[in-house]
Amino acid sequence: MDEVAEIQALDATMAGTESPTPGVEASETETVTKELEPKLHRPSIPFPLARRPISGLYRSGGMGFQLELRIDMDGRRPMRKVSGDFYQVSGSTMSYLGSFVVDAPVLTVLPNLVIINGFGRYTWSAGAPKIRISIPRTFIFAPPAPATLQLFTLANQPGALYVCQYVSACYRTVHYEFDKVSDVNTPLFDHYNTGSLPSGGPARNLSVISAYSEAGVEFQATGRNDVIPNTETGADALWNNSELHDSMERHFSRWQDTPQWAVWEVACQEHVLGTGLYGIMFDQQGSQRQGCAIFHAGIGGTTPDKLRLQLYTYVHELGHCFNLLHSWQKSLATPPQADRPAALSWMNYPWLYPGGPAAFWNGFAFQFDDPEIIHIRHAFRNDVVIGGSNFAIHSALDNSQPFDQNLEDNSGLKVELSVEKSGKSFLFGEPVLITIKLTGREGRTVHPYLHPNFGLVQLGICKPNGDVLVYRPLMDHCVMGQAVTLGPENPSLEEVIYCGYGKDGFYFDRTGFYQVRAIYNAPDGSRVMSNILHVRVRHPVSVADEDVADLFFGQEQGTLLYLQGSDSEFLRHGNECFDKVLEQHADHPLAAYAYLIKGLNAGRAFKSIDTRERKMFVRKPRPEESVNLLSRVSEVADRVGLDAITVDTVNQSIADAHLRSGNRTAAEETQKRVTHARKPLAGVQFA
Repeated sequence: MDEVAEIQALDATMAGTESPTPGVEASETETVTKELEPKLHRPSIPFPLARRPISGLYRSGGMGFQLELRIDMDGRRPMRKVSGDFYQVSGSTMSYLGSFVVDAPVLTVLPNLVIINGFGRYTWSAGAPKIRISIPRTFIFAPPAPATLQLFTLANQPGALYVCQYVSACYRTVHYEFDKVSDVNTPLFDHYNTGSLPSGGPARNLSVISAYSEAGVEFQATGRNDVIPNTETGADALWNNSELHDSMERHFSRWQDTPQWAVWEVACQEHVLGTGLYGIMFDQQGSQRQGCAIFHAGIGGTTPDKLRLQLYTYVHELGHCFNLLHSWQKSLATPPQADRPAALSWMNYPWLYPGGPAAFWNGFAFQFDDPEIIHIRHAFRNDVVIGGSNFAIHSALDNSQPFDQNLEDNSGLKVELSVEKSGKSFLFGEPVLITIKLTGREGRTVHPYLHPNFGLVQLGICKPNGDVLVYRPLMDHCVMGQAVTLGPENPSLEEVIYCGYGKDGFYFDRTGFYQVRAIYNAPDGSRVMSNILHVRVRHPVSVADEDVADLFFGQEQGTLLYLQGSDSEFLRHGNECFDKVLEQHADHPLAAYAYLIKGLNAGRAFKSIDTRERKMFVRKPRPEESVNLLSRVSEVADRVGLDAITVDTVNQSIADAHLRSGNRTAAEETQKRVTHARKPLAGVQFA
């Protein structure tokens, strides 16, 4: 707090001489002020009067152009940054123009004035990039003074000037809406005393709102904290991704397809993936990062450790909505940063922290790390505002990194990618399914989360034109679980990944040759590279091939493939396209995938929320329809070349549907066709 000490020193010398304080840049106006100052006797002041901090949010007014200015130079955890957003006001409308950040401002402290100078980094090519801000210093009992911002060209020619009135000590304000489903059987989180258990910070009562207040964000409740009743007893209480996607768009009262400072968080009981899944940030269609869900089956309770976990999970998921990646995934951000697996941050996983969960909690001060605070307070508006830039937009490793070998690998692990298709080739428009397999030395400790959904495996995809992208799933699943020990019971882990569609759209959207490589982030920090998998997307050879491909390519169709089907009315057009495939091209090899997703969806319940009646309704499973659809998949599985694990999934789903409809004999016969039955992994909190 160098400036605070200097300000206090200046206050103490106001009655005497006013020479510049060492270490603080003095302006030219200070000497002139002294020369013109009348020689009046000043009574001595027994103690210096406290001055107001200058940090906070300021806003200009009037028509034309307006500025929201954020000054972060003193006060709570100052980051020594200045940033702002420009808006254009026309009549009764306002539009966003752009943002700037001053990364290294120079502070000048005078007896009655603070001056900040610096060069701005803008979202556009600025003709007047130099910035000077002046703020009168007022006593603590006086109203806050306005901040005057003057822009200058590189030749020091003055540009626009803005007088910004003080608004708040917080840098941003977010409308926060929190709902719950009625079957949540543990109390919702309210607050946690951080001194209840050992930690690395001061003891205080923290809620979600106060945790973000410490980060400089004011959460304002929308007043729509609904309890969504489950009106059908005995219905499947487990939530799947398609239901959550549908519920967010249906029930979030402030949901719009536009960037806005509003976020939705919903408390559910349990996800279909089990109690090891603590939360999900919704990130699918339209403006992204608008909502998240947390699951009390894994975090519920009233003991101190459970309350601590609830606080962590609630804040962590909302952090994703501000476009924050996990601590060990910062290299995927734009611009890329160094990964920080040892960060004591809300965005890290305690069980991935070096030294384990106990070391994390003992050192964790219940806060974001400094680069995350800078992002939340000062990132360009569209990179942080809810519904702005897509999550980690343009996040990609550089063109060589996904395909470079490690210089040294003593991890004892092997990751292998494969495709169970003849010639490793796909039809144009065909969903790309890749098998990932993890093996290693007996006794090696690993985690079982092989799907990119969980953020611990990244897929690099090199397109035919040489562009390299990192596959980004539509939904990021935040999991906590115990490690798995490879041995006789668990000699290897295997998963089939659909990676044809994600946040960047369709990844295999042109014909030609592709390369795919995976990076497995092991619990000890090792980054294990897989083999490079070469696959080909073939050219269509008939009119039917062209027509079917057209029906498969589409945002809603890609979302349905990712979700394995959905009843959502927001995906109605995608379902209609798949219906058309089955009506007009039922014998085409790609029809197998339409049968697959519609059959899987028919075999499970689907929950939806009526916002007007504020009730949850459940469409019960349709086992006969599911069997009819999935049986067609089995008939054409060989022709389309489905992998064995997907075929087993189909057969298992058919057996479950038979059992649900009371046909035990058919269920047992179908069950015999499941050849790769996988038992639960020992010690994993994951269903």
